[in-house]
Amino acid sequence: MTNQEHLDLLKQGVACWNDWRAKNPTIPPDLKRAELARIDLPKANLSDTYLNEANLSQAHLREANLVGADLSKADLRQATLCYANLTWANLSEADLAAADLTGANLSWASLRLADLSAGKLIGTNLSGTNLTEGNLSQANLNNAILVRTNLQRANLTACSIYGVSTWDVQLEGVIQANLIITLPGAPTITVDDLEVAQFIYLLLNNKKLRDVIDTITSKVVLILGRFTLKRRTILDALREELRKYNYLPIVFDFDKAASRDLTETVITLAHLSRFIIVDLTDPSSAPHEVATVIPQCVVPVQPLLSLQPLIVDEKEVERREYAMFQDLRRRYSWVLPTFRYQDTADVLASLKEKIIDPAELKVKELVQQK
Repeated sequence: MTNQEHLDLLKQGVACWNDWRAKNPTIPPDLKRAELARIDLPKANLSDTYLNEANLSQAHLREANLVGADLSKADLRQATLCYANLTWANLSEADLAAADLTGANLSWASLRLADLSAGKLIGTNLSGTNLTEGNLSQANLNNAILVRTNLQRANLTACSIYGVSTWDVQLEGVIQANLIITLPGAPTITVDDLEVAQFIYLLLNNKKLRDVIDTITSKVVLILGRFTLKRRTILDALREELRKYNYLPIVFDFDKAASRDLTETVITLAHLSRFIIVDLTDPSSAPHEVATVIPQCVVPVQPLLSLQPLIVDEKEVERREYAMFQDLRRRYSWVLPTFRYQDTADVLASLKEKIIDPAELKVKELVQQK
């Protein structure tokens, strides 16, 4: 039950209340289940206050200090909480429908199962906030900060998310449909993925970014291989020569890869590439990763293999493709015939005829097949 003495003090106004709080910092106010609808408490010190199940509908709490307050199951419908500090507050199962939380700080607050539908959370700090199973449908999250926010199983249907900042957000089971990425008054553009939304907006409104993406998808050549110090010369020469043809070479050196997930990394780079050059000269050039990438990425693959013999037990042995690669060529048309080269000079002299031209021809064939 509500502590009547505390309630009477509160109703005397913010100045009286804040003065009492300053003189009694160790007493946690007990206002649970209090009837405080439409109360005017701007800048009130309600930190660590028990307000669970209180009726604060249409209350004016602008810039109020609600740090660590217990507002679980409280009625805050249409309440004004602009620029209020609700850090570490407990708002689990609270009803905040149509509440105004513009500029409020809700970092590390718990809003599990809370109703924020049609609420204003413009510029609201939701860093570390627990919104598990919360209802944010039709809420305005423009310019909100969502860093390490827990949105598991939350409902984000028809939210406005223009300018939202999202990093390391937990989205398992979240309902995210018709997210609006444009400002009111502008032609409405919606997406169905919070994490993709920022990228889509930048893509639509940043010509430089579009140019970068066009550059990546039309000019990147991924070079895969194991380039030890002895083989660094050919890598550098190949990279430099590709630049002369206006390509953007990206090298993935299996010799330096350690703890990262090789396959996932290579697949990501392969999807961005116009074509791929795979140097099979070193037998340890990660055949497993290459064999995994090729079926998943419909991108021309040009294998290279040195004619210089391999020294095994002081004997010269002819270098050959590993059997798995031959099978890949039979199964996937985008794997081109292997170009066998004598030395660096041979690669450079034959680059256009034996590597670039066949790869570009295959690019055109693959486009026509789509």
